[in-house]
Amino acid sequence: MLGVNARAAVGRFWAPVVTHLLRAGVTADSVTVVGTLGAVAGAAGLIATGHLFWGAFTVTVFVLMDMLDGALARARGGGSVFGAVLDSTGDRAADAAVFGALVWWFSGSGDNRLIVLLALLCLVLGVLTSYVKARAEGMGLTCDVGVVERTERLILVLVGTGFTGLGIPYALHVGLWLLLAGSAVTVGQRFVAVYQQSRGRPLPSAPPAGPPTERAT
Repeated sequence: MLGVNARAAVGRFWAPVVTHLLRAGVTADSVTVVGTLGAVAGAAGLIATGHLFWGAFTVTVFVLMDMLDGALARARGGGSVFGAVLDSTGDRAADAAVFGALVWWFSGSGDNRLIVLLALLCLVLGVLTSYVKARAEGMGLTCDVGVVERTERLILVLVGTGFTGLGIPYALHVGLWLLLAGSAVTVGQRFVAVYQQSRGRPLPSAPPAGPPTERAT
């Protein structure tokens, strides 16, 4: 998948930067926070106000830091549980900011209800793609299949957004249609993978009884 190859290439690109950050004592968690806040600010401040090219460019720069924090954590001897949760949460926040910014602009001054619909559907399918994997792994299964993961998702939406900002007609339409189709296929692929691995397997044993709580859904 493109995501694996892209991460390897970006990892080589960031290698000298990681060395300098290690010497400066910068932590992976701080890079995660800066990357997330920068991506959210770029989406809210630029894409949501119609500055589509510069918004896509800004978000792309900060999204690349998602590769940097992982490389920095590995260089420090491995990441932490908190860092992994923080990174995943930051990814979801940045993704939501990009699609939310598109919805905001094109439901107002951008005036394109089709893009609003496509962006909302892509956002929902992106959440499902991540949730199915997280839920499966929580059950002890593997769920790494799919034609569209986060890297591909961001490439399609940001390239489409940037090209639209440069005046290329229907660039965002094409990007979102491709993303919608690919995300739907990915969700299906992950459900199939979970079904195949889970046949004949009971639910994991319940933890020891404790104070009654509401069941998560």
